[in-house]
Amino acid sequence: MTVAVSVPATGTASRLARTMEPAEWAAAGIPLLRNPREVIVGLYERHRPAPLTAVVAVLGPEERLVASASFRPGRLTSDGWQYRNALLAQLRRVLPHDLRLRRPIRTAVLLYCREGEDSWNEEDGAWMWGLRDACTLHGLRCGPYITLTPHGWRVFGEERGGRRPAAVPLADPGQAA
Repeated sequence: MTVAVSVPATGTASRLARTMEPAEWAAAGIPLLRNPREVIVGLYERHRPAPLTAVVAVLGPEERLVASASFRPGRLTSDGWQYRNALLAQLRRVLPHDLRLRRPIRTAVLLYCREGEDSWNEEDGAWMWGLRDACTLHGLRCGPYITLTPHGWRVFGEERGGRRPAAVPLADPGQAA
């Protein structure tokens, strides 16, 4: 199910504090996926994300999918706080809070389908911050942040990737279908 989420723009100074650099993400101790290709292919087949679509998934202890949701945050200024709120809204919709647990047993993974190169950008940093903070607030372990571009998929912090699945670029509105 795809849900549109409005993400208002904020000031640059506050927004820059709500982002993570790739080295900071790698040093955060994010648990590795045993088989990232299997998780990514499963999410791709379930949600068929178009560019500018986020898929948040919750995995159980054996990396089995417990719940997932896809949504489009829109083309607005990247802000980790806004992305965190969008992720929390989706997590609350598909999974009850795990805050009562002494230690998190489920892991949230974020797959973001976007256009462009597969290298890190400021928007990725905002999604990383948003995922980490949403997991803390929702009582989940923070799992990998994955991008899906026309070049394939990439798991940040692990430097693992593959060519398939890949994002299908959005059609040019000036072209006839």
